[in-house]
Amino acid sequence: MSTVQRKRVGAIDRTLQILDVLTDAQRPMSAYDLAQKTGAPVSTIYKIVDELVERSMLSRSGENGVWLGPRLMRYGLTYRSRMDVFNEAKREMEALAGRLGETIQICARDDDMMAVIGMSRGEDHFNVASEVGTRVPLNWTASGRLLLGHLDDAERVRIFREIARPSTTGRAETDPVKLSDLAGAEFHARLAVQMSASEFAVACIAAPICDETGACVATISIVLPERRARADADRLAEEVRRSAFNIETALGRRAA
Repeated sequence: MSTVQRKRVGAIDRTLQILDVLTDAQRPMSAYDLAQKTGAPVSTIYKIVDELVERSMLSRSGENGVWLGPRLMRYGLTYRSRMDVFNEAKREMEALAGRLGETIQICARDDDMMAVIGMSRGEDHFNVASEVGTRVPLNWTASGRLLLGHLDDAERVRIFREIARPSTTGRAETDPVKLSDLAGAEFHARLAVQMSASEFAVACIAAPICDETGACVATISIVLPERRARADADRLAEEVRRSAFNIETALGRRAA
């Protein structure tokens, strides 16, 4: 491989590191801070940042900060528009929000995190912190556990051992064996429930959306005040299970 090719691969790696750091931070950062996070020379980061800004991959923010650029939005929307699961889930998400008047989310796995990829607010307009794009550890959420539920027990334990950490409320389970058992049982039941694990007084009732192999590729969930979830648990569980079933049926993964 030539020197030019090696440098090009290095620049691509640095670019991905910058984008990953900004995505994880969820805020603009200076070139100096990016250099500290990536371990790259400041001069290298400055050069790459300037090139990415010029190409609209990054945008300037404030005096010294940079943030994700509009070109990334175009790529993301184009990618998402081709995701059959998301398109079908989006329709069901909006229908469920209309029926229940509650906030409905679609979530997917992003490495060791759960990411919110779609949201529809019902008439109640219940405000939650987890907007579209939010990423939280898999062990913090009902959806996160379901996204690992189809894996075998040893693999679930291994993943939870590597990634599980305490939630801000202190109520999320962190023991990898307990998490694995819970994830397996919830996946088998096609329902996972959490109460105040990631946000105080907030409940999430989730069901898995599986592909043709039986793997959980996304979840659909109802996010609402804990008091309402406890008061109407059975009906909400049936609603979210039915919505997941409808999505899988529309995709031809279940008999209608």
